[in-house]
Order: sequence, then C-alpha cells, then structure tokens
Amino acid sequence: MNLMAKNWVAIGSLQDIPPQGARCVEHGDTTIAVFRTHDNRVFAMEDKCPHKNGPLSQGIVHDNCVTCPLHNWVINLETGLAQGADDGATATFPVKLEGEMIYLSVEF
Repeated sequence: MNLMAKNWVAIGSLQDIPPQGARCVEHGDTTIAVFRTHDNRVFAMEDKCPHKNGPLSQGIVHDNCVTCPLHNWVINLETGLAQGADDGATATFPVKLEGEMIYLSVEF
C-alpha cells in the first residue's frame, strides 16, 4: 500500500484506546471504530457487523479479530471479512501509527 498517496487525518493517541479495545470517530454519516490489539497494532472499520449491524466497537478484540456483541460473529480486523461459516464483510479503512499518534485515511 502506498501510504504517501492517501489523505491522513490525526484522530488521537494510541493511549486513547485501551489495549484490546476500541474508540469511535465520526465521518459524515459513518461511524468508524478504531481498534487496538494487545500488541498495539491499530485497525479501522465501519462500526457495523455485516450480520445485523451490531456495534463492533463494543465487541471483544482478540488476535486480529473482533467478536460482535450481538450474535458472536467474528470479524477479521485486517480484512473486514466474517470468519468461519459466517458470510459477509465490513468496510475497512487505512490507518497508521506514527509514534503514539493514530492517523486515518478518510477517502471513501
């Protein structure tokens, strides 16, 4: 991925998100959940499970996934794809960490 070609917006510090947790940012009518893994990697995706639009930001973060709090669908944080026998995907957004600052590309 060419990080130089994107419009990056600072959305906060890594310390704003608890380990294995999430925080949300709004972009127009879209709520974007920004996740932090136990090893301090960050991921961003629309805060909607592909199953019934459950709030993924309120789910349990584990490995590279989040489990939806409504019906336990497991969504891959990197790809947005539902795991296992479930079928569907959530929109993901480019995100990067520079030092402690989190940047999101909001081109969509």
